[in-house]
Amino acid sequence: MRVLSWNIHKGIGGRDRRYVLDRIVSVIRAEDPDVVCLQEVDQGVPRSKLDDQPVVLRERLGLPHGVYQRNVAVKQGGYGNLVLSRLPLADHRSMNLRLKWRKPRGAQLCVVETDAGPFVLVNWHLGLAEVERRWQVAQLLASEELATLEALPALVVGDFNDWRDQLHKVCFAEAGFAQVTTPASAFRSFPAYMPMGALDKAFVRGGLLVTGARVVKTAETRDASDHLPLVVDFEIGPAPDC
Repeated sequence: MRVLSWNIHKGIGGRDRRYVLDRIVSVIRAEDPDVVCLQEVDQGVPRSKLDDQPVVLRERLGLPHGVYQRNVAVKQGGYGNLVLSRLPLADHRSMNLRLKWRKPRGAQLCVVETDAGPFVLVNWHLGLAEVERRWQVAQLLASEELATLEALPALVVGDFNDWRDQLHKVCFAEAGFAQVTTPASAFRSFPAYMPMGALDKAFVRGGLLVTGARVVKTAETRDASDHLPLVVDFEIGPAPDC
């Protein structure tokens, strides 16, 4: 099983500032993921030619299942998070993670059906301030949405904006999640053309057996967005003993 997570920056290159959605499609196709988790996906915004990116990406990638969560309004459109999957999504829920006056943020919770059984997938894009991020993680971990799915293995991916790599120490460990993207020095993903920060992360809980994780570093990924994509390979096994 392969999940790809990527902040695609609306399809606008981080270095050349050109809108070329074909580069995003090409990179994802080359990695051949079963599930794609994207952040900063535009819908009806002039900077991206008013494209309905959730629809375009779903059609171009040939992934039959998907759900979009618009978080930020931009003129007549907006942008947000997108999950696309070749596997059925048995359930999907959206959480509002906006803290007071800060930029709107959200999380997508999906139950992905596989031959080995279902797992919970969380796709999100956290805030820029550390206090905001800690609050957002606490909201997810204490949520009824996640609690009702506690019996299933879980994978949390996305753009965490966690420059200092602190969230695993103060939030996730207490909830039984293990960080996949460690050490941080091996998972630097931003800025794409000269990565210094490991902002794109993955955490797992339950019977998810990670067999590989990497940041995709190619000439194309360095140009396609301001982030590099993260790929996580895993199998679903029995939940570990407590």
